[in-house]
Amino acid sequence: QRQLDWNAVPSRKEPGCRIEAVGEFFIMAPLDHEMPISVEIEELTEFREGDLENLCDATEAAILAGGGFGWLEPPSRDTLEAYWRGIMMIPQKHLFVGRLDGVIGGSLQLSRRPGNNEAQATVGTFTTNFVAPWARGHGIATGLIVQAEATAKELGLKVLTLDVRNTQEAAIKLYDNLGYKCWGVNSRYAFIDGEWVGGMYYNKDLTK
Repeated sequence: QRQLDWNAVPSRKEPGCRIEAVGEFFIMAPLDHEMPISVEIEELTEFREGDLENLCDATEAAILAGGGFGWLEPPSRDTLEAYWRGIMMIPQKHLFVGRLDGVIGGSLQLSRRPGNNEAQATVGTFTTNFVAPWARGHGIATGLIVQAEATAKELGLKVLTLDVRNTQEAAIKLYDNLGYKCWGVNSRYAFIDGEWVGGMYYNKDLTK
């Protein structure tokens, strides 16, 4: 007889639902509103069971939603898996993920300069900051930045930099609210659907 885990969220399914048996079939049913939603932010140092697949799922969803991940269309699953496995192998990369009911729904990377770049040893950069559409509205985006900032300070970094398309209005508002300062713009930041899209450059002084 098939056993059901009522707290698990299957891959490619959105949190906030549970599996119910109806005759011989299993369906996704909404959870009661009274049931709390679990949100976790952590630095990922190794993949647990299901993490890589969930991270790839979230990446694909963010790309399709125009999340500014870099890719305009989702690459093959093999390419995505190789990309994330590669990130985990780079010492200067710190990968943070946000989980909704245990399932990875967003990520952010903190990058440090290589050892030979002593002049910028105290400067870090945020990249690939995204939250899948189904995981938005629960504070994951803010949590990722706050956690990454704390780690950056522990690593002795003094300044964080990032850049973002000017079409990412929610992200821009978030950066403004968290104290990031826009120091420059580029009217030809990215080329999408035959048109140039502008970009904005931010930094934040971690010593203040």
